Amino acid sequence: MKFVDEARIKVIAGDGGNGALSFRREKYIPRGGPDGGDGGNGGDVYLVGDSNINTLVDFRHIRTYTAERGSNGSGANCTGRGGSDKLIPVPVGTVATDRETGEIVADILDGEQKDLVARGGKHGLGNARFKSSTNRAPRKTTNGTPGERRELMLELKLLADVGLLGYPNAGKSSLIRKVSAAKPRVADYPFTTLHPNLGVVSIEAHRSFVMADIPGLIEGASEGQGLGIRFLRHLSRTGLLLHIIDLAPFDEHDPAQAAIALYNELSKFGAGLTDKPRWLVFNKMDLMPEDDWHAKVTETLEALEWQGPWYGVSAMDGRGTQKLCADIMGYLEAQQQNEADTAPSDAAPPDTAAEEEI
Repeated sequence: MKFVDEARIKVIAGDGGNGALSFRREKYIPRGGPDGGDGGNGGDVYLVGDSNINTLVDFRHIRTYTAERGSNGSGANCTGRGGSDKLIPVPVGTVATDRETGEIVADILDGEQKDLVARGGKHGLGNARFKSSTNRAPRKTTNGTPGERRELMLELKLLADVGLLGYPNAGKSSLIRKVSAAKPRVADYPFTTLHPNLGVVSIEAHRSFVMADIPGLIEGASEGQGLGIRFLRHLSRTGLLLHIIDLAPFDEHDPAQAAIALYNELSKFGAGLTDKPRWLVFNKMDLMPEDDWHAKVTETLEALEWQGPWYGVSAMDGRGTQKLCADIMGYLEAQQQNEADTAPSDAAPPDTAAEEEI
């Protein structure tokens, strides 16, 4: 299935039904009075998270989604039926933005989440509503109000714990293939990865995390060069970035300069990516003698003035990947524990003054 992470759609909520103009007409009941019922409310439009969908490709074929109109009221004080809501299933991680105002109207973070994006119109009033002591036979009714209409931009931002970042052919796809069951395409030429891939890395029972691989970045990506800039939004939800550095690049570029250039592209893109924790992962240690590899790593770390965590791995034979994944799991669990410890308590503090009075 083709991966699509952007789509434009139009959503139209149902109009409210009109109120009825009616008078009671029954044998032996003269001047029965007004009995026109109200109309029904128009249906709403909702975006609903669906864990079984992973692309927005369906929205390239169906672009308009309309909820049902409310029925008109009728005599005998009968209220019109409300219009049915329109539920639109979307992948988890979808953000819906109003194209006219720029307002974010929905952010789907889990399956079954249901966000209102267009509200249905209100029902009109029948003439029975306008009866009074001075107006026994009102002929006034109101029409239902129109439902909301919006043009939405849907953007898919993959939900992952860890994001892989690096130049083309740095070994990102090979790494995610090695540590998870994901099977992205791997080849010996640049831009093999054409769309993001997700893989679940399992450490042991009930301990796992999700890793995301996006197409490689190159210098000038923020101006539209290459493919990766289109997919950087998928890293905005990750808790940790792994910067994969190729110590044996096919074009013999300097690893330190490449790392600096890539970091600059993140700064130009924004979205808080440069504020995220970032670890360096030196790949392809299987292609160099051990002494040469250590010397190259030391040289690169000094050029970058790097003080953070770094790892050496071989995505081809798996060396170093087990420790890397174990440390990632430990880091993510520690972060979750810190968030739980700092979260405000929902419980109200005890009323000590009341206790003292007792």
